[in-house]
Amino acid sequence: MNDPVNSGTKPHTILRPRRLALLGTVGALGLAVLATAPGTSPFQASLIAPAQAAETTATPPGFADLVSKVKPAVISVRVKIDQDSDKSAMLQQNRMDSDEDSPFEQFSRQFGFRSPNDMPNGMNGMPRQRHQMVTGEGSGFFISADGYAVTNNHVVDHAQSVQVTTDDGTIYTAKVVGTDPKTDLALIKVEGKKDFAFVKFSDQKPRIGDWVVAVGNPFGLGGTVTAGIVSASGRDIGNGPYDDYIQIDAPINKGNSGGPAFDMNGNVIGVNTAIFSPSGGSVGIGFDIPAATAKLVVAQLKDKGSVTRGWLGVQVQPVNADIADSLGLKEARGAIVDNPQDGSPAAKAGIEAGDVITAVNGTAVKDSRDLARTIGTMAPGSSVKLDVWHKGESKTVTVALGELPNERQAKATEGKVQPDAGTPRLGLSLAPAGDVQGAGQKGVVVTEVDPQGPAAQRGIQTGDVILNVGGKAVTNAGDVRSELMQAKSSGKRSVLLQVKSADATRFVAVPLA
Repeated sequence: MNDPVNSGTKPHTILRPRRLALLGTVGALGLAVLATAPGTSPFQASLIAPAQAAETTATPPGFADLVSKVKPAVISVRVKIDQDSDKSAMLQQNRMDSDEDSPFEQFSRQFGFRSPNDMPNGMNGMPRQRHQMVTGEGSGFFISADGYAVTNNHVVDHAQSVQVTTDDGTIYTAKVVGTDPKTDLALIKVEGKKDFAFVKFSDQKPRIGDWVVAVGNPFGLGGTVTAGIVSASGRDIGNGPYDDYIQIDAPINKGNSGGPAFDMNGNVIGVNTAIFSPSGGSVGIGFDIPAATAKLVVAQLKDKGSVTRGWLGVQVQPVNADIADSLGLKEARGAIVDNPQDGSPAAKAGIEAGDVITAVNGTAVKDSRDLARTIGTMAPGSSVKLDVWHKGESKTVTVALGELPNERQAKATEGKVQPDAGTPRLGLSLAPAGDVQGAGQKGVVVTEVDPQGPAAQRGIQTGDVILNVGGKAVTNAGDVRSELMQAKSSGKRSVLLQVKSADATRFVAVPLA
């Protein structure tokens, strides 16, 4: 935002503050000279002191002491990857192919991918080799004196070899101890030395507005320090079901991945992981994995080389205002169960589609992502108590968590809240599922959707199957109309539909008025 002094104000309001500031500087310098000359009067001396005090107060403290303390623990991470096995996002983000005749070729080779074969086919006049080793760079930091260091999974993903460079320029070979793609964290280890400088994770969650200092290896330049503030917390960037990123505005760029962000006490508050950027460079929007998450993941990686998570076995979505109203909930909070998976811990405990999980071990569940993160931090086999809203009543269910299979990704779908359509009709044409080939035997199939109707605004499409309306199973259009009238006569403003799309089910609240 522009300075209001310089935005559309009259000329004299612009010039006056500038002139006063300039005169203040000249006056202060003049008085300082008088103060050093013999015969300075007490009156002149009284004017000198405030000017000197103001100058001292205006000087910012800086971050030099903090940086000197933590920078030796930050490392540059360099990897070699077989191009045929390159699946990592880091290579897509940090790739610096360039034309041989470009004046920036030397710079690109020094700080990017050095192999001539890394250029696109034909750029160097030779066909691309089938198997090539390309190099990439990221950042990391030691968390113990014996050489354990943290970085991003996407930095070392599929790496054939890993080298780290410390702040004093010494190069070491490292090995990958374990990785966790779901949180994009990795633990590496440098052997043969026991006195590495290291840093610790913070035990406190940073506040929005707190200072933060990021240290890393942007564009392969080596140890670089930037500063900013914590801009936001709890960010979901669509990376996975456990997204809970800290947003910072300290500039971070390609190559900063895996580096630390510090608080003013020199503790790591987050691991630099992603940036939002239309250009590829920093625009002041960076995302960090919180220290609390990193500590839990790193501890498991160090102990057994992998991460195991608790598994409830439900597909869930957030409870919006319409869903809450249709179920009789006072607040739009919690996670509604679209479908408990067959044989899952939830199904064994009696949790059904349409149930709303409102708390885990007495702690309120905000939404579906909150539930996924909470369960994901718990150990398989642990027993948890879930507060569940079941058919208009609250009950407590005890569940023994399973282990999240490697091939299974906990999914927390995000519902889209649409504006009320202002009409009780759904805007759908329906047919019994048994009359439509491939639709199964349960529910009614949507054969046509009015694009202006409330159902269309809620995302219902042709081919979807409505399994129940208001908690009651439906088999034909008459059943649907009956349940709509029942909901309307009960004074409800919306009705809850269980809808099956492809192999997934979800709940959709459609307004009645």
